[in-house]
Amino acid sequence: MRTDDGARVFVLVHGAWHGGWCWRLVAQRLRATGHLVHTPTMTGLAERAHLLRADTGLSTCIDDICAVLECEELSNVVLVGHSFGGVVNSGVADRLASRIRQLIYLDALVVPHGCAAVSALPPELRQARCRTMDPEGWRMTVPDASAFGVNDPHHVAWLERRLTPQPLKAYTDILTLQYPLGHGLRKTYVAATKPAYAPLAALREELRQQPQWEYRELAAGHDSMITSPQALSELLCELAC
Repeated sequence: MRTDDGARVFVLVHGAWHGGWCWRLVAQRLRATGHLVHTPTMTGLAERAHLLRADTGLSTCIDDICAVLECEELSNVVLVGHSFGGVVNSGVADRLASRIRQLIYLDALVVPHGCAAVSALPPELRQARCRTMDPEGWRMTVPDASAFGVNDPHHVAWLERRLTPQPLKAYTDILTLQYPLGHGLRKTYVAATKPAYAPLAALREELRQQPQWEYRELAAGHDSMITSPQALSELLCELAC
């Protein structure tokens, strides 16, 4: 969907422990320039935390975003996935490529068919993530804000009030694709570089070398939608032209 005044339709997909709330400042800026913006929250997180169950997995997350595209009857969508949301991006594109204009992976996990989100992380971090369980053993407890490149006290307080436990199954479920990753859509990887998110270093370098990917950098931390909303909004507008 592109209106006569050049507006785009953005669907912004959050990462682990977050919710649609994390896009608030970016969504405000995009809407102020005339774009249509949806910021769904996946099952079991944020305002939907009461729906979290042991069987909340990757397919649940993909279903959530597909449902937004279908129920809102969206087309020509710019689908932006942050962090864990990148794996969700890939699953949605595999199912609903006809509704999507392009894919933007924002400092995101990218895994091929047959792999899980956790496989994109260095071995030591995989082990650490799997150790951060609550007593029931199927929820990953909330990490410190510094894990997301957030250090400003105001931003830290905002995160700490809103982050919620992440379903482990969503991280360990295998991504199953029927088509090549991205389903033929334009794919852009945006790497946050200030500071760079260390767990994604190898992935960033790999994608930078692949001609089928457009590669961009943003001088912001991993949670750039919180720490650098203006710069991120401007870049998203540029990429969606």
